[in-house]
Amino acid sequence: MSNTTLNDRALIRLSGDDVRGFLQGLVTNDVAGNLPVWAALLTPQGKVLFDFLIWGDEDDLLIDCEREAADDLVKRLTLYRLRRAITIAREEGLAVHWAPFGDLGEPDPRLADLGQRWLGPADEGEGVDAGWRAHRLPLGVTEGRTELGDGTTLWLECNAAELNGVSFSKGCYVGQENTARMNWRQKVNRRLVVVPIAAAEPARQIVAYPELGWSVEHRRVETIDAAKAPGWLREGLAASGS
Repeated sequence: MSNTTLNDRALIRLSGDDVRGFLQGLVTNDVAGNLPVWAALLTPQGKVLFDFLIWGDEDDLLIDCEREAADDLVKRLTLYRLRRAITIAREEGLAVHWAPFGDLGEPDPRLADLGQRWLGPADEGEGVDAGWRAHRLPLGVTEGRTELGDGTTLWLECNAAELNGVSFSKGCYVGQENTARMNWRQKVNRRLVVVPIAAAEPARQIVAYPELGWSVEHRRVETIDAAKAPGWLREGLAASGS
């Protein structure tokens, strides 16, 4: 098939002593069960520093993250490692692959409509990053530091609950207290949304993609037209606005 490589993504391999237990106490999602899952590493206040997908490879774990953020994520995880016998390093032998449909790999754990994703050798070619973005944004799904912010946006404001990016039953992790409190109170006052650029609000805009006609914005819930929001987000908007 044609090239499927996401060149803007990188992989980090964690190997050694109980790597699942190590990540379980750090990230927002449950890594003790089936993988892949979408998750994040947060500030103690519950704001997102890094978002990523986590894959299993026998006893190892592989983190599928933004290429530009990979080295920073390695450094942050290494700080948490302390004296554990765990190796945390870039995995250069594999690449992240994507196709909008088909039966290769796994459905994206955030939303099945995002397509299929898998890990494998890198293909030659220009990659499919532009196609991935053009496919993802109309579905209203945001990712990466440019869209989610760099420690500035609360994880639940990134629609993490609706997109399967958080477990409310797995126990403690960094930023868990505020995240759990917001969920219990159903008080997610702002949301990241993708809107047509013609309807953009410059004061709320995080980033614009004029070539694709979309604007990523951080809006208060009461200013979001739920009828125009993606179907997967409407129930969450209704709960937040009640």
